[in-house]
Amino acid sequence: MPTVTFRDETPTGRLLSERTATGLPDRMTVGGLIALRIREEASHADTPADIAHRTAAAEQAFTTNGFFILAGDHQLDDLDTVVDLMKDPTLVFIKLMPLAGG
Repeated sequence: MPTVTFRDETPTGRLLSERTATGLPDRMTVGGLIALRIREEASHADTPADIAHRTAAAEQAFTTNGFFILAGDHQLDDLDTVVDLMKDPTLVFIKLMPLAGG
């Protein structure tokens, strides 16, 4: 069972935060990993969060290029893509910032 690291970075590669999750299956879909990350964040939040709503919003942001995810040296681009967590245990989340005025 792999331990997965979720890293948040800026587009220039600066580390913003990092969390780990343990006891995961060897393979998960991108959508499953996003949902897992939302559940993990909610479990550490000071106030209860609507996990279903936050997961749907995160999936929408992913599919509309609000952020992207790197596993190893490749970009994940579909919620149904299966990620081999034994091979790529670090997932880098990069939030894209909209340009001012457009």
